[in-house]
Amino acid sequence: MSPKTPEHMTLHQSRHAVDRVIVHPSDGEAWKHFNSMHPHFSAESRNMRLGLCTDGFNPFGSFAAPYSCWPVIQTVYNLLPGMCMRLEFMFLSMVIPGLSSPGGNIDICLRLLIDELTQLWSSRALTYDISRKQNFVIRAALIWTINDFPAYGMVFGWSTHG
Repeated sequence: MSPKTPEHMTLHQSRHAVDRVIVHPSDGEAWKHFNSMHPHFSAESRNMRLGLCTDGFNPFGSFAAPYSCWPVIQTVYNLLPGMCMRLEFMFLSMVIPGLSSPGGNIDICLRLLIDELTQLWSSRALTYDISRKQNFVIRAALIWTINDFPAYGMVFGWSTHG
């Protein structure tokens, strides 16, 4: 309901690379390719483009204690680069605890999040834009993930070593 945030959500359409210097993720090839593949999605500048990152750590700080914690965080990339990484725009979607890393079973843990993202992609959600004082139908897409190679391998079920 902040009147300033919606204005920042659409700035990616008006700011573009200067002298081939990427100033926003929307200047990158992945964003442009996504736009060309999904023109109906990109026609509404307020649709959310999300990034997902996860990595495991031992909350007790000792490798002797058999415990693992995997936060799963989503970030809104419509915003300016300096805003994307601010805490108020990073959403802790879940924490996957366990005696060891989730390994090949991480997809079971992520299933509900995948279902919610699929719903936001296909069925849309009615929301209110306070800056324009109007309702609109918003969609969301997960356009990339940010992981180290072991987490990347787990999330996508690929071998990243050997």
